Amino acid sequence: MRLTLIPQNRVFELDAGQPLLDTALAAHVNLPHSCKGGNCGSCRARLVSGTVDYPRGIPLGLTSEERADGFVLLCQAVARTDVVVEAREIRRVTDVEIKSLPCRVARLEQLAPDVMAVYLRLPAIEDFQFRAGQYLDVMLPGGRRRSFSIASPPHDAGLIELHVRRVSGGEFTEQVFSGMAEGALLRIEGPLGQFVCREPGPERPPGPVILVAGGTGFSPVKSILRALLEGGEKRAIHLYWGARHEVDLYQRDWLAARIERFGNLSFVPVLSSPAGDEATRYRTGFVHEALFEDFADLGDAEVYAAGPPALIAALRAGLPARGLPAERLYFDSFAYAPDATPGPVQS
Repeated sequence: MRLTLIPQNRVFELDAGQPLLDTALAAHVNLPHSCKGGNCGSCRARLVSGTVDYPRGIPLGLTSEERADGFVLLCQAVARTDVVVEAREIRRVTDVEIKSLPCRVARLEQLAPDVMAVYLRLPAIEDFQFRAGQYLDVMLPGGRRRSFSIASPPHDAGLIELHVRRVSGGEFTEQVFSGMAEGALLRIEGPLGQFVCREPGPERPPGPVILVAGGTGFSPVKSILRALLEGGEKRAIHLYWGARHEVDLYQRDWLAARIERFGNLSFVPVLSSPAGDEATRYRTGFVHEALFEDFADLGDAEVYAAGPPALIAALRAGLPARGLPAERLYFDSFAYAPDATPGPVQS
């Protein structure tokens, strides 16, 4: 079977059972996408001809109206015949080139019981440019890949910082926690993704910048936060971070130092499953609920959110009622899955 992309007229051989997006990415063709889990809708494209189905069920990110209009989600759609798809290829994101590069693990730092910071050093002769909020893929044997958001900002790219959550049954994540040594050689591909910090300009709203993170969604949010603060952002910045327990709010000392240094940053941690006295020391519940309680009017705000699909869905449903224009909610929705699962997802 073959996949034909138009208007580029590029043709690819399809492996049985492989999602269309994976075929394109394996051929170094960067189509619009984000979560790779069928939730965000970023990889929506028009099916011009052929037949596809969804082995994991109809994805949440595709409405019945969109299906009726001939749209598919490339991250979940599997071809059953030759298919022709109309999709826009992204060669660059504001002149950021996608590269495949070797790198070495410079340092490992355990941030939480199930989160490891991995610092990557790229070859000195390579120039790896990216935008705050983007991610990269770690290439695995057999053409598989695992996606990780970049936690470091573009202006401090001497080491690329990743936050790796341990996933049960994950070949790569288990290696990170039990067998990986400093100096290990990896190959990465990136930068990828359209979840990026917007550049300064007259079109930026005057109100606050709201950053919302769920779990290790803090990773791309940290990159954006550093880009804003260290780039001289003067607007008020409010960070909301939701986690299950206090221990999952890693790098709290780092955040405290930034709050002291920058007068325009506030931090609201929210625990969904507090234990012991955590309920008396933290706000509890869901992080989006805390945001909604604190802001009745976000008409002049800008919101960046990264986390599980349920968090993004709640924000997309609730923020319009608070006046936020849809085009000013920038999000990265992702789930977790073992590395061996076809169709890798971002973490």
